[in-house]
Amino acid sequence: MTYSFGTIREAYAKASSFLAEAGVRDPGANAELLLQHVLGADRTAFLLALGDPFPEDKREAWLLALQRKAAGEPVQYIIGEQEFYGLAFTVTPAVLIPRPETELLVEAVIRYGRQLFPQRAPSAVDIGTGSGAIPVTLAVECPDWTICSSDISEAALKVAAANAGRHGVAERVELLQGDLLEPHLKRGTAIDILVSNPPYIPSREVEELQPEVKSHEPRSALDGGEDGLDLYRRMAAQMQRLPRYPRLVGFEVGQGQAREVGSLLEQQRAWDRVFYVKDLAGIERHVLALREHD
Repeated sequence: MTYSFGTIREAYAKASSFLAEAGVRDPGANAELLLQHVLGADRTAFLLALGDPFPEDKREAWLLALQRKAAGEPVQYIIGEQEFYGLAFTVTPAVLIPRPETELLVEAVIRYGRQLFPQRAPSAVDIGTGSGAIPVTLAVECPDWTICSSDISEAALKVAAANAGRHGVAERVELLQGDLLEPHLKRGTAIDILVSNPPYIPSREVEELQPEVKSHEPRSALDGGEDGLDLYRRMAAQMQRLPRYPRLVGFEVGQGQAREVGSLLEQQRAWDRVFYVKDLAGIERHVLALREHD
């Protein structure tokens, strides 16, 4: 794209056109996010500065950011951040970018967790911490809960630890490395609430994902095996080895998977009811299992 920007408004307009020509979806929104990042400005400051000259010392960083976005890199990795449940989370290519639908899972877990444990603080375990979006948000929203989260990836755990520190809950979010529930089984942990957003894309479909997803986000956080349900089966089996079944289980699932995952939980005969939460598109996105009493 041209190197002559003039004002910040002109830089934004030219960037939007450049990204549109490169086939980037929502080019205007991406241009705005990148420009705010490069300028170090929030949206209000950005809007107020639209008529200002584009700062010469930001030119190189701006061009590099645009080139990365035009090449298909997710804007969240370029700016290093994604908002989740009203909190800003650091993200790197080591972790999946938190999605809005997962906010609904957290919301449901908080709602039913508070109903089930009105008089004592429950222990909540998150499997597959990634950026730490789920456990950190639970710790912020439910300061009396005991939170532990695990991931097989050491790099992901470092990102989660940074986010726990960023939001002042590092001492309340314990992070363990290991495969699914194994770190908790080794400890003999009694879990009240179990939540997980595991990889659930069928292996054959990973290559069919949008380029910015399949080429940049970690495959280990996407690939759920032949039918996408491998990790749910393994967690269902592992739960049988816990000291007792959790009173609340919350799983995020892929489109068309909810009933099969629900059946896996129903077969355990450990909960009073298994039910489903739809996302904003009306898709059964979350499977919850609940037991009223210990």
